[in-house]
Amino acid sequence: MTRARAAALTAAALVVTACLIALGVWQLERRAWKHELIAAVNARIHAAPVAAPGPDAWPRVSAAKDAYRPVRATGSFDHDKEVLVQAVTERGGGFWVLTPLETPEFTLIVNRGFVPPEKRDPATRAAGNPAGEVRVTGLLRVSEPGGAFLRANDPTAGRWYSRDIAAIAAAKGLGRTAPYFIDADAAPNAGGYPVGGLTVVRFRDHHMIYALTWFGLALISGYFAWRLWRSRAQAGKRDD
Repeated sequence: MTRARAAALTAAALVVTACLIALGVWQLERRAWKHELIAAVNARIHAAPVAAPGPDAWPRVSAAKDAYRPVRATGSFDHDKEVLVQAVTERGGGFWVLTPLETPEFTLIVNRGFVPPEKRDPATRAAGNPAGEVRVTGLLRVSEPGGAFLRANDPTAGRWYSRDIAAIAAAKGLGRTAPYFIDADAAPNAGGYPVGGLTVVRFRDHHMIYALTWFGLALISGYFAWRLWRSRAQAGKRDD
């Protein structure tokens, strides 16, 4: 191996090592964030429901402070403006049914729950669409703008991959709409659909395993770089 080739391989190995270390550090940071999320969710989900934040409180609503907090609201559903968002749940693939709830002060989008593909048509679950005033209890969730990984929401075509509240409100011509939504609790709907209470509140935590994997690969890559450097240095001594 020429000295130039060895130098190039050493530099490449060092770059790979640095990238692997960065990935390991990122996983540790993700682990810390995940632990904070788990602690926050566990501390909130068992609290008594409070009134859904109104317009005066909207500027102060945040994921760090309010996500997964039990809330309640009273109003009437506008079923004609429901939106279906693709979902994968413990019941399999299907859709979340997001429906505007018209309260006396503002509009609140409620994720009423899950329906399988064969229940996509509202006519197949008409019994589960209550008329008149209803009381909704569930968990406050923050908006999910944009879409899913490699899938952008397409409001014009009615294809939704995330619960983007601002985009849904604009697409459906809603009035003053809360910047968050509610995941409805498990209270059953007539006819069995939608199925509420499926909010994920237990989160996988494999970040330490991932971090150790990246650091292990970095160790191997660093050792390879050291061997290349040592081989190049010994070759240089022989040439001298």
